[in-house]
This record gives sequence, structure tokens and C-alpha cells, in this order.
Amino acid sequence: MQKLSKQELHQLAMNNVGEALKADGFEFLAVNSEPKKDPQFVCTKDKTLHFIIVRHVCYPDNPKKYDADFMQEVKEHAAKFKAKTYFAGVGIAHAEDYGKPLCKNEPYAVNYAGLQEV
Repeated sequence: MQKLSKQELHQLAMNNVGEALKADGFEFLAVNSEPKKDPQFVCTKDKTLHFIIVRHVCYPDNPKKYDADFMQEVKEHAAKFKAKTYFAGVGIAHAEDYGKPLCKNEPYAVNYAGLQEV
């Protein structure tokens, strides 16, 4: 079995967050799918600009936990554009056994509780 790469895990997280944003009525202005190229999504909704940082973690790490100092830097940058800042943490685990590594062509479970405003 071939393990999923960090880039592939990041893409899973991006896809989950992107689908949720689209379903919630966000309009995409820019999408950056490279890990650590921030923000990953620049969107508008109700005439407001939104900067969204996406990070994935594997079980047992907490997807809601983020680097507060880094997010404060993003928030200060976003303020220059009168944008709101959000963190979108996505937990990913093997669906049949959370302790197993994530491999290609195997089922996975996603833990995404929505956007956290910073």
C-alpha cells in the first residue's frame, strides 16, 4: 500500500473545505492549493472579503488547534484589505482503523467542523 503524501492529504482537506464554502454561498476570488502558501482561499460572501487558512492533521491530532501567532499575522494582513480571517482545520483518519496510516484507494474519515473565525 502506498501512503498518501502530505500534498495529497492537503488536497483532501482543500476539497472538503472548498465544497463546504461553495455550499454556504461563498464566491471564490483566489484558490492557492500549495501547502503553506497562505491564505488558501480568498472569497467573498455578502460583500465581505474572507481569508481562509486550511490545514490538515491526521488522527489523533486536534483539527481545531492552530498556531495563534501565525493566525494573528494573517489577521493583521487581512485587516489591510478589510477581510475577515478564518481557520479551517481538517482531521483525516483511516475510516476502518483510525490508527492505520492513510493509503491510496482506502477509505478515510474526515473531521471538519467548519470555519473558526480568528
